[in-house]
Amino acid sequence: MKAVDVIIIGGSAAGVTAAVTARKYYPDKSIMMIKNVVNVPIPCGIPYIFGTVGDPMKNLLPTDMMMANNKVEVLQDEVVSILRDEKLVATASGEKIHYEKLVVANGSLPIVPRIPGTNLKNVFSIVKNSDSLKSMLESAKNSQDFVVIGGGFIGMEMAEELKKLCPNANVTIVEMQSHCLQLVYDPDFCALAEKAILDQNICIMTNETVTGLAGNESVEKVMLASGKEVKADCVILGIGCIPNTALAEAAGLKLGPAKGIAVNRYMQTNDPDVFACGDVADKISFFDHKPSALRLASIATAESRIAGANLFNILRTNTGVIGVFSTFIGKKTFAAAGLTERDALQKGYRIVISDAESINRHPGGMPGSEPLKVRLIFEVGSKILLGGQIYGATSGGELINVIGALISQRVSADDIVLFQAGTHPALTASPVAYQLVNAAENALVKMTR
Repeated sequence: MKAVDVIIIGGSAAGVTAAVTARKYYPDKSIMMIKNVVNVPIPCGIPYIFGTVGDPMKNLLPTDMMMANNKVEVLQDEVVSILRDEKLVATASGEKIHYEKLVVANGSLPIVPRIPGTNLKNVFSIVKNSDSLKSMLESAKNSQDFVVIGGGFIGMEMAEELKKLCPNANVTIVEMQSHCLQLVYDPDFCALAEKAILDQNICIMTNETVTGLAGNESVEKVMLASGKEVKADCVILGIGCIPNTALAEAAGLKLGPAKGIAVNRYMQTNDPDVFACGDVADKISFFDHKPSALRLASIATAESRIAGANLFNILRTNTGVIGVFSTFIGKKTFAAAGLTERDALQKGYRIVISDAESINRHPGGMPGSEPLKVRLIFEVGSKILLGGQIYGATSGGELINVIGALISQRVSADDIVLFQAGTHPALTASPVAYQLVNAAENALVKMTR
């Protein structure tokens, strides 16, 4: 029977990062990754295989190469059970492998709503499997009427990419909230994103709930609670994911309130030799330590760096999820970090909101000049940054990461105003018009009044 020091279950972002981190901190340990797919898609890149990239094989994590470079053994197999008392994992091929430390990083599963018709042909959920995605792409190429159920990031991106794939097709987004992207942005930012979609002749139906899909073998229409029906020969389910916990539950690992594997701040489960990270692990909010349903690749890799470093020596702690998002719709950046106005008020904060907008180059005639708008949300008493949103130039995709970092360090508006930014005419806004600083200054003026 084979024995290794560390087994990592899962070959996507969480598993890869946990393996690389473990190797850095424990160079003398033997590490094995077990993954159940040959080619691992880059999760955030999945919508773009339908238009921009055009092929699932051009959207792959270089998992095997990274593991080889880090001297991590890769086993192509499926773990069917974890025998914690014996510290063994059993695989579908019949192998049993002994471990000292185990990392469960087997991700999530797409949500399939409990409505009639989801089993019809040409109804697809977003599966992280290249073969399934290839089949989905081939079906999409022969479709004319697309309905995307869900107006979150995946739904918006999928709709735009399907329109690129089939420019003459009818594409409709159905969203149950009053706005697309409502869980991430304030309403006026949502409206900007919706306009960017509508300008591409994509239909948006908000405040609508899907009650069923209908057709003869293949899907033909989508039925809504309002009584409306939408013609469809291809339906994409983009309504989120749930932790893939069946393996963990069977092994007696406890689940948390958000239905992921319960972990402590070191990413340990109720078994101190078993760690969990990524979509399969439960989350708590950075702001109030209450359960969070956020599941992002950036969260998964952060948790994996904690788990990988802590395997044999506790080195890091998890402070909770902030939520840093970005997308690119209609050639505009939409990005957010931390709390929206609605979220902050629901959590009981007294807040002040401020905006600053200017060109992202100086002078404005420099090549690549585009407007960039920054919104910041602060707690009134402490002046601490709670959230931020960005719209406009592509440079906002990195600026939102700065805002996320500032939130994580509980930086105040006074700190941001005195922030010494490196600026250059070809790269950034003028130091006089630097959006991040000016938004903070505007907030301080409001708080003073």
